[in-house]
Amino acid sequence: MLFRTIDLFQIDPALAIISLAAFSLSLIIAITFHEFSHAYIATSLGDNTARGLGRLTLNPLAHLDPFGTILIFFAGFGWGKPVPVNPAYLRIGYRRGMAVVSLAGPISNILAATVFAIPLRAGLASSDAIGFSVLGQTNVLGYALVSLVFWNLILAVFNLLPIAPLDGFKVVLGLLPRNAANSFARLEPYGPGILLVIIALGFLSPNLRILSVVISPVLNLLSVVILGRPLM
Repeated sequence: MLFRTIDLFQIDPALAIISLAAFSLSLIIAITFHEFSHAYIATSLGDNTARGLGRLTLNPLAHLDPFGTILIFFAGFGWGKPVPVNPAYLRIGYRRGMAVVSLAGPISNILAATVFAIPLRAGLASSDAIGFSVLGQTNVLGYALVSLVFWNLILAVFNLLPIAPLDGFKVVLGLLPRNAANSFARLEPYGPGILLVIIALGFLSPNLRILSVVISPVLNLLSVVILGRPLM
């Protein structure tokens, strides 16, 4: 996305600035909703750790992770600053509680995407833009709304992957029977390395873009349901 915007600067600086602004705003809103939802659900379940550390807020500065944000700009996926949770305080138990807290982030992004899609579905704004496109022959409001829908969905789907430290890993731990969950939990230390290898492979060759192969069908299914058309 960032590279496409840089190319656009050479052709039409005004369109490039609008595209970058819409992209940045969408990214900030999506990450903020995501991390705030983790903090809100954890607090609702009895753990005040996030509240005490100032994470129960919609202030983006409390939630943006420098590396995760940079990665989204350059690679199209990433994460916010992890919300600290003490499972011992969760009223519904360790594994179940962490699964619910983890699931809250992706669910909040899907709900946000649904809200931002309403003006588009109602015909109050229109755009034929797709996820990674820059502003073209379309109105600014429509492009911004599509961008908000897309980035909320991509953050939701990416974080649902069952690879640590993504939310999907703890969701799976909460769903599996105890013995299977204990076996699966042993993979947690290797998760970040696995994730980085998968990301690196995508840069090496278009044929090795595993994340795109996994994420695109799910994202398109959600976007068809929410927006009425695919976004990738």
